[in-house]
Amino acid sequence: MYCVSTFYTMTKIRITKEFVFDMAHALHNYDGLCQNIHGHTYKLQVTLIGTPCSDVTSPKYGMVLDFSVLKNVVKIPIVDAFDHALVVPQNGGFDALRQYQSEGKFIEVPFQPTCENLTIYFVELIKAKLPSQVSLHSVRLYETPTSFAEWFAEDNQ
Repeated sequence: MYCVSTFYTMTKIRITKEFVFDMAHALHNYDGLCQNIHGHTYKLQVTLIGTPCSDVTSPKYGMVLDFSVLKNVVKIPIVDAFDHALVVPQNGGFDALRQYQSEGKFIEVPFQPTCENLTIYFVELIKAKLPSQVSLHSVRLYETPTSFAEWFAEDNQ
């Protein structure tokens, strides 16, 4: 039988938090409907991996990371920034839309704003804000209820 502290030091746990936001985008030079400005309700799932806190005197005892910390890691740079924004590629011929920057969220990114590229971009934003005791395990970004892009740490080592 494991004592509690040994149990926690040997166990890796994954925790996931889900975020939902609405965003519009357009794809430059795309040969389908997505060349037009359109929107989606995105669902972002962020999964961390770590060892639960084994310090019985800590208020975080038994936690890999407080879910409120993970919420703050993702909410400000991603959800708050991209929710109800129009995202277009820089130099993608959307210059006329810059007039809307003062009226709402208009974001130019240095890549084609596909679900795949947004996933990679969000991974970098999340990794830059994570506390050192946890690692990013995976990110899943749903563009529609049935279509998503996925990033796994193990695939990118």
